[in-house]
Amino acid sequence: MFEAAIKAVANGRIDPERFGLTKKQIEDAAQARPRGLESVGIPRERLVGLEAIVKLIGRPPLLIRNNAVELQPLDDFAVGTDAKIKAVEPFIPSVGRIEFINHSKAWGGTGWVVDKKPDGHLILTNRHVAKLVAKRGSDGRPVFMRSPATGVKYRAQVDFNEEVGAQPEDALVATAIEIVYLADDLAADMALLKVKQVAGAAWRMPDPIPLADREAAHGELVALVGYPAYDSRNDADAMHRYFADLYDVKRCSPGKIIKVTAGAVLSHDCTSLGGNSGSNLISLEQKAAVGLHFAGVYGVENSAVGVTTIKQLLAGNLVTVGQIAGGEGVEAAADGVHNPQDLADRGGFDQDFLGAGLTVPWPKLPATIEQDLAKPSDATADRPHELRYTHFGVKFSAAFKLPVITAVNIDGENSVQIKRSADKWFFDARIDKKLQHGQKAYKDAEIDRGHMVRREDPNWGDEAETANGDTFHYTNSAPQHSRLNQGKQLWQGLENYVLDSARTHGFKACIFTAPVFSDDDPVLEEEQVRVPLEFWKVVVMVDSEQEKLHATAYLLSQGQMIRQLLEDRDRSEAVEGFTLGAYRTFQISLADLEAATKYDFGALKDADPLAQAPGANEAVAAKVPVFVPIETVGDIVL
Repeated sequence: MFEAAIKAVANGRIDPERFGLTKKQIEDAAQARPRGLESVGIPRERLVGLEAIVKLIGRPPLLIRNNAVELQPLDDFAVGTDAKIKAVEPFIPSVGRIEFINHSKAWGGTGWVVDKKPDGHLILTNRHVAKLVAKRGSDGRPVFMRSPATGVKYRAQVDFNEEVGAQPEDALVATAIEIVYLADDLAADMALLKVKQVAGAAWRMPDPIPLADREAAHGELVALVGYPAYDSRNDADAMHRYFADLYDVKRCSPGKIIKVTAGAVLSHDCTSLGGNSGSNLISLEQKAAVGLHFAGVYGVENSAVGVTTIKQLLAGNLVTVGQIAGGEGVEAAADGVHNPQDLADRGGFDQDFLGAGLTVPWPKLPATIEQDLAKPSDATADRPHELRYTHFGVKFSAAFKLPVITAVNIDGENSVQIKRSADKWFFDARIDKKLQHGQKAYKDAEIDRGHMVRREDPNWGDEAETANGDTFHYTNSAPQHSRLNQGKQLWQGLENYVLDSARTHGFKACIFTAPVFSDDDPVLEEEQVRVPLEFWKVVVMVDSEQEKLHATAYLLSQGQMIRQLLEDRDRSEAVEGFTLGAYRTFQISLADLEAATKYDFGALKDADPLAQAPGANEAVAAKVPVFVPIETVGDIVL
């Protein structure tokens, strides 16, 4: 390669001054040869500049057209290297460009077929490529993210063509149906996508590229196959010289392994740019893949994950920091099933819990919801639709496949603190399992599995342990977008504050909780899961002064219900700049909650202190919803 560099300077293809050298020094170097460079005035610190010129000249990124490499003179390689490149051309169709759907970036890197499964082909790429559209969920499983702006789920696909001169209709696209593996940041930079051909495709999926029997050795001839993209971090003149401003297409860049020592990163000197992330590093001598390219310093060296690590990943034997017990990579416990006999003798919600003459009945549901309630196998005549658990009950919609309301009795004076361990959720076999969303419904990273009845609320008395376990039924959960966490801390602490208030009597309460069902609720297409955007709760206690019921209502929302009430009442504020903000907690009048949800709260509306608050009558008269944004618990009207 030294001779090629000297020739390039002599022909004016490279300006040596960009590398801190003069043309005279280069001419002298041509006579001195590499071993005598310092003797002709090239100091040791300038040798790096000459090496950069050497590497700039001898590693051409060869274009690929119709799955064939378009060869150029390979001055720095041994005779016969061109034939070795041609010998690995059958692997070229198995390398594709990782493209994104619903994302601002059209594509992010390279991937290649590394294995074939009955339900799809596995594409190996880099973690940092996949992380543009994916993340690891709370249980360590990789999932596609959603756009923070639109909420639309990102997707990915692989185009195995994208060669020079290819037209859009020439695309050979396979859709990513699953992210099989996404490495932790502390692990090797790898990700696995499972892909399938688009429906009706008339082309055949490419075969996996074979993996080499051994690690690459120092000086071994290799080639990097991928999609180099324009990279502003690199020298623009050098990129123009090598790439002729033709980027984003498939290329084959020959080179050599430049260092392989125990414990060192696999390095090579093939020409690469940003889009080469995830490229296949093929040994021209072993005729097999020896690495997964993941990083490089232009004109210096590049790094790759070695074939041994790749094999460990495919065999399921790769141990990483993120998979250590207790870490992010721990899988959630598998779902269980509780049969009717497991849940026998559960008392459910006690309407007379607060004392004689202080009955708190279930709210009456709208007919459209009532007609679709699931009927448990242990239903009774007086409780035809209540799924009875320890100290709480659930009414569950077969149509929505979600709880439509829960009711819990809280005895704060006899509360038992139970430490939370690894969560295991259960199906309740008293209703059809098909009606209940299991663990798979919550694999989206942006969707949380939220308790309707808080885990702590029913944990009192001798049955506290049983009550705690009962809260982990899918009948007591609803999908919640992670944005709700913005306002959840205050929301979850409402019960504690109301229980501790001197305005209410004792430490007992009855609490109703439910999602707000709206035509605007998004549905996760793949899982067919409805995700409510708002939730409400009603806290009923005994008024300490008058020995009568005291009821307050709360809403966790961005403001959708309040906007709907304004629209229903023809208030102009609904269209005059009303903006949905971050999730937060509101106290809302029971009368307005009833109007919005069509749940009938009966006499509880008369026990609402917000209805008697100053200004409430004026708001009602003006058809304005009565509500208070809650910034701190001190804002609550009791």
